Amino acid sequence: MMSEIPVKEAPAFLRHSVIYQINLRTFTPEGTLKAAEKLLPHVASIGVDIVYLCPVVLADDDPRPEFWSERQRKSGCNNPKNSYRISDFYAIDPEYGTDADLKDFVAAAHRLGLRVWLDLVYFHCGPAAVFLKEHPDFVMRAQDGSAENGFWCFPKLNYDSPGLREYLWRNMEYFIREFDVDGYRCDVAGLVPLDFWEEGRRRIDALKPELVMLAESEGDRRDEQRFAFELNYGFSFVQNVPRVLLGDKPVCTLREAHEKLRALALPGARFIHGTDNHDLANDQYENRVEKVCPEWCPASLVLCFALDGVPMLYNGQEIADAHRHNFFANRFHGPVQGIDWTQQNSPAAETRMRLVRGLITLRRSTPALTLGATRWVDTPWPEELLAFRRETPEQTVFAVVNLGHAARTLALPSGRLLLSGGKAACSGGAVILPPGGYLLLEQNG
Repeated sequence: MMSEIPVKEAPAFLRHSVIYQINLRTFTPEGTLKAAEKLLPHVASIGVDIVYLCPVVLADDDPRPEFWSERQRKSGCNNPKNSYRISDFYAIDPEYGTDADLKDFVAAAHRLGLRVWLDLVYFHCGPAAVFLKEHPDFVMRAQDGSAENGFWCFPKLNYDSPGLREYLWRNMEYFIREFDVDGYRCDVAGLVPLDFWEEGRRRIDALKPELVMLAESEGDRRDEQRFAFELNYGFSFVQNVPRVLLGDKPVCTLREAHEKLRALALPGARFIHGTDNHDLANDQYENRVEKVCPEWCPASLVLCFALDGVPMLYNGQEIADAHRHNFFANRFHGPVQGIDWTQQNSPAAETRMRLVRGLITLRRSTPALTLGATRWVDTPWPEELLAFRRETPEQTVFAVVNLGHAARTLALPSGRLLLSGGKAACSGGAVILPPGGYLLLEQNG
């Protein structure tokens, strides 16, 4: 039966890993690989071990607005270059630097014990992509011969073309062979044929051991983690976190999303958990959860680190950055809107850094938080509290977070307190959880 097929074995390090996403346009005012490289010691000091870069290859500069995404038009930047609308899959965009700059970035990351993933954008390309004149069959065509656009007004790549497949497989090999990268985050992976990813995976595995691939998909294409991928996004969880924190949906939505993902996926499937990313930081604008409801942000991070899966931090979360992140602004089409590093030593930033470092240390030193199954615990307030256990035969950790708007008191099992915050207070075998309160406890027995 399909449900009995196990997921592929992942490298041992992945279970304990934490991903840090870098969007170069918002990470530094310069928006370059060289500027980002200077901050890698800071990134390593957080305790993360994987850096995932948004696309650094040459973006299409076609100025026709009809080939721009809605977000691109609404950004107000008048920037024709969308990092996810590619012109040349093999060239580093001069906006970010040179081939040498990317090699230096990866080498510097490796010296600090960090792995580097690149973003592969293989569902679509730009209308002026460099290969279209010589290879018109690389994109889908309408009856009149024009390129067939998919989502976001971008031409869809044509996977019926053997030449396109070979071109992109070699691209996957190229960045491993020439730049020594350690894996890929694959954009819109669920809309690209799975057999393409599987053959690409066979080829790159022959070049470097312990590569990891993350599929930007819900995970409902069950076979994705059988061979091609180690991780999925799990959109129904990631995208609902800000909706819950902003009060648009009840807290139980997150439990329901987690349970649905597990029901759809193969046994042992792995998902990332995060509260922000380049899409959310751009689309939320002035409603970013860090700005609108900062009191709930620590509890939501605790949730992501305590659940089964791999946590992901978006650049700036470690210092509680709450500024607008306009994904389409850069030094040419500014002003740049990204992380305000002058706030790095503020009390809020220092408090957040202590929390994130503590969560990473706790997760790696507590086997149940990386090996244990998730068992949800019912509470009298499912629309406000999330409670669950992480269980191994040797250890059980109980976790509870209050993402609601009222203080609640919950009976506690006996055990050793691992972490608490948000003014949570334990008394007489119970915990009082104000809004934004959280607690992790190692149970006795």
